[in-house]
Amino acid sequence: MNQDYPIGTPGTPWGDAEKQEWYARQSKQRDYGNDVIRRIDHLREQFDVETYGELNYDAKSYPLFVVRSRNWRAELPTVLVTGGVHGYETSGVHGALYFLETEAVNHLAHFNIIVAPCLSPWGYETINRWNPDAVDPNRSFKPQSPAQECALIMNYLSKHKITPDVHVDLHETTDTDNSEFRPAKAALDGTTNTNWNIPDGFYLVADSKRAEPEFQRAIIETVKPITHIAPADDSGCLIGAPMIQEGVIEYDGKGLGLCMGLTDARFVTTTEVYPDSANTNPVECVDAQVAAVRGALEYAAQEL
Repeated sequence: MNQDYPIGTPGTPWGDAEKQEWYARQSKQRDYGNDVIRRIDHLREQFDVETYGELNYDAKSYPLFVVRSRNWRAELPTVLVTGGVHGYETSGVHGALYFLETEAVNHLAHFNIIVAPCLSPWGYETINRWNPDAVDPNRSFKPQSPAQECALIMNYLSKHKITPDVHVDLHETTDTDNSEFRPAKAALDGTTNTNWNIPDGFYLVADSKRAEPEFQRAIIETVKPITHIAPADDSGCLIGAPMIQEGVIEYDGKGLGLCMGLTDARFVTTTEVYPDSANTNPVECVDAQVAAVRGALEYAAQEL
């Protein structure tokens, strides 16, 4: 289905004027300080909290945080959990925080844990996929990244020589992908938009270069008691990609500049929750994200 977008000329990529017009239309809809920083502050008794950078957009600054195991042990494998790469994907942010609040302590004997709960706080506040420069952070994890959101976490991991063995990146696929973000991207690129079928349920995106099918399967099995797994569409696909096993598709993480390509972790996956399903609710979506991380760590603990 083609959709017009109110900014730009069809068939012509956006220039600076169109990007500024898009940015001017955005407005704050929720509060990063209250929703995220406040919860991070409550974690300081159990974990080390570090600021790894700050985003400055106009008059607003956003400090960026990682939450780390207090007793870091060089002999243990390391797990990285990232959320809010796409700020509008709510359960990614809240799932990362709830994992820290509830589940993380159960794995400290086996792993060093580091969590970046909200990589894109401006996107969180304005409910956006892009950053203010109309750049998609989840296509920008590459050298000389055009997105500060990506460059700052990449620099932090490099500076501290953190090389995760497990990386779980928490995402959602929402109805607004079709109603807003895919039409906006087509307008930005000067192309024709074709919406995809939104999967009804939870699914995973594996890295095609590090597929680890049994790892992906273990996560799906852990999530199943919490929420339903997305079935393939009539073409055997999820969001246009072939389903390679129940609830799993794959992309080239590093080639596409995805967050799951951020590290060389052996075990890596991107979660996708569908919060707009009639068969779920916000609490269940967050619980599914936590279950996915738990399933990933329980499997990896046997293999590493």
